[in-house]
Amino acid sequence: PSGLSLYFEDGHDDLDDFGFDDYGSECDGIRITAFLDAGQDNLTPLGRLEKYAFSENVFNRQIVARGLLDVLREFSDNENDFISVMETVVRMSEDAEPTVRAELMEQVPNIAMFLHENRPNFPAAFSRYLVPIVVRYLTDPNNQVRKTSQAALLVLLEQGLICKADMEGKICPVLLELTEPSSDDDYKIEAVAIMCKLVTMLNKDTVELLLLLRFCELCSDARLFQVRKVCAANFGEFCSIVGQDATEKLLMPKFFDLCSDSLWGIRKACAECFMVVSNCTSPEVRRTKLSPLFINLISDQSRWVRQAAFQSLGRFISTFANPSSTGVRFQEDETLHGITKSTEKNEHKGSCSDASSDRFPGSSASPGKSKKFSDTVIKPSQASEDPNHSRVPSSVKSHTTDGKLGQPDSLTTTQDQQTGDFFDSFHYWRPLLPDISQDLELLQGEGKDEVQRQEMVKEEETVPDLDSEGPATSSQIQKVLECLQPHLDDPDVQAQVQVLSAALKAAQLENSRFLYKISFNTFIKVTLISVLHIPHVSHFSLSSFLPSFLQNVIPQQLLDQYLSMTDPVRAQTVDTEIAKHCAFSLPGVALTLGRQNWHCLKDTYETLATDVQWKVRRTLAFSIHELAVILGDQLTAADLVPIFNGFLKDLDEVRIGVLKHLYDFLKLLHVEKRREYLYQLQEFMVTDNSRNWRFRYELAEQLILIIDLYSHYDVYDYLRQIALSLCSDKVSDVRWISYKLVVEILQKLYSCGAHDLSLNFINELVVRFCHCPKWVGRQAFAFICQAIVEEDCMPMDQFAQHLLPCLLSLSSDPVPNVRVLVAKALRHSVLEKRKTFSVHFEAKYSPKKTHFSIILPL
Repeated sequence: PSGLSLYFEDGHDDLDDFGFDDYGSECDGIRITAFLDAGQDNLTPLGRLEKYAFSENVFNRQIVARGLLDVLREFSDNENDFISVMETVVRMSEDAEPTVRAELMEQVPNIAMFLHENRPNFPAAFSRYLVPIVVRYLTDPNNQVRKTSQAALLVLLEQGLICKADMEGKICPVLLELTEPSSDDDYKIEAVAIMCKLVTMLNKDTVELLLLLRFCELCSDARLFQVRKVCAANFGEFCSIVGQDATEKLLMPKFFDLCSDSLWGIRKACAECFMVVSNCTSPEVRRTKLSPLFINLISDQSRWVRQAAFQSLGRFISTFANPSSTGVRFQEDETLHGITKSTEKNEHKGSCSDASSDRFPGSSASPGKSKKFSDTVIKPSQASEDPNHSRVPSSVKSHTTDGKLGQPDSLTTTQDQQTGDFFDSFHYWRPLLPDISQDLELLQGEGKDEVQRQEMVKEEETVPDLDSEGPATSSQIQKVLECLQPHLDDPDVQAQVQVLSAALKAAQLENSRFLYKISFNTFIKVTLISVLHIPHVSHFSLSSFLPSFLQNVIPQQLLDQYLSMTDPVRAQTVDTEIAKHCAFSLPGVALTLGRQNWHCLKDTYETLATDVQWKVRRTLAFSIHELAVILGDQLTAADLVPIFNGFLKDLDEVRIGVLKHLYDFLKLLHVEKRREYLYQLQEFMVTDNSRNWRFRYELAEQLILIIDLYSHYDVYDYLRQIALSLCSDKVSDVRWISYKLVVEILQKLYSCGAHDLSLNFINELVVRFCHCPKWVGRQAFAFICQAIVEEDCMPMDQFAQHLLPCLLSLSSDPVPNVRVLVAKALRHSVLEKRKTFSVHFEAKYSPKKTHFSIILPL
């Protein structure tokens, strides 16, 4: 009632004069600054602004606050008037009515952007007038005003409108004050949320100087779990900003405490940001500290924590990846490519270089050729011969004065000469190999028992001659397996036999191009010594010598947990969609392990590919092309092609994943294998739902790319029929993209010199489109002709002889839509290249020039 009395007492006539009676909750379309117009009070515009900005009527003040941006536009030309308006804004910010303050704060980002674009002295004016308002409202007693100011602050930071001095001198001190232990709970919770969002917009030095220590204190807030939860949810952002050193020294202890917090919501938030935290730590911390911590989260008593942990498991494993060991890298366009020294001119042929040949720094292997490990790493002299390398990798440097285990004597001296100190993935990811050279000397010494010596000689006689350098072959591994057969009673030998069996399969699959990270003769000696139960060396594990066979890239527990995600029990106890999360992260896990460890994931991938949930299969279908890049052409042909073929016959929801990246997958296959899919492309024309026109549209787009993968004969025999069928589709978008496909096919034929096939195709286009009884077909012919000229698909003499007469004949088509498109084709394409027409043709068809004078005015 008091508000109503004020409303009517405050000059009802004036409200009628300035249209305030028309304002309401839906007044966005009305000019809010109407109150500045001349009325009965004879006041200046600034006087009227002052009158209504401080009116006793709350509604009037709200209208002024809502229209401040328009007011500034009205007075921005005059400097004195602009300053007066800004001072009025500052006074209005002290209004006692919360709704007025909230309305004013909502306009601050828009006002700041206007000042930034139109005022030369924007930084000073913004810092002087508006920033203090935003900072003061962060501590406003009204909840709506505080929320509005927080949102406005974030917008200003995202737009980069607040200078560094204001952030450090005005905003951060307020946030530090609000996060004091004695601060109000509501203020503290809100301030922590702002701080965590603010940190992503500040530089490293500012965060470390002002906010890092306070954030560490808040992570240990024992009274407010909301504060700890916000800190846990944004922990990764702080780690990303401050870097590795501060993360490991200051933040890691707090992260361990949060991961063991009594509230499951906080532990769940830690699991969700685990990947970001892991990216900010060293490999040693990631392996020795974070991995056990993550295993605890996976085994958490809360189902929601376990669910979040399993969803983040694949992403966490991906942080162990290293391009030097995986053999692939990400380009700037976020696509995977093999690491090679040569140019990528032949990528469309689908030959993915073997990762093992490029896994080590300094390798100069060329695509398609396998380099021995001893050539790429052990022998620095060969590496230095490469003109692109002035130094040799550190992997050849000896770590002990006596030489490393398994190094031939002929190479020890060479290694000792190496002084470089570079990164080497072999030593980087794995613990140093134990030095058992003294034990070997004892075994080969003169003081051994005669019986034991005879047994050693007897066993060594059965060992194949493997002293020659180079990668092990299938026959060599097979001989070693035969030597181990008498010792199968020993569990250690059984495990080693399993490893060698996997290695044999991999060697056969790679056609003896599987490169080992240690020389094979050393491996044989160590293996036989270990299986003969020699006391000095029997405790050494074969896995430390066989990183190519047993994966040692990530902790085995993490891999075991990841492989268990396909277990049906997990779907019941953790998450019904856990298999989908496993499928989603599988390419990242495969990239981390590398193609040499594909055998660890093969069974899991096949299980996911046959999962009963189509969403799981769909996820795999969308990523199978990326996995093919990771595995290389050999493993792709052996393991992925059968699954790819199964996806082709699956539901449309699954087939669309294959179709969207059909070109990316086919280009990785050999030519013979690629040609097999020519017969199956027609099957994409059939869908479960005929209304699914986007499926056919995607097919046309992929065919435009696929043309480059096949010969002109295959294009003419197979792709031409599909393209013409798509040109007759019921949906306009499918037809228009298909016309571009037709143009690409014609260009392919002419570029390959197939003039007879090109002429046959042109005649088919003329019959099908130019003489089409439907105007849509004739219009399509005009579009095709225009595209042919613009793309230079064929010589202009050929165009003038075979297509231009038909195009000109459509200039008198009875349908205006056809004539318009013909006019566009002639005006924008044909006429610009008319000088290239032969003189003979212009003389022969000179009467046709009259068509131009008719069509061009259209």
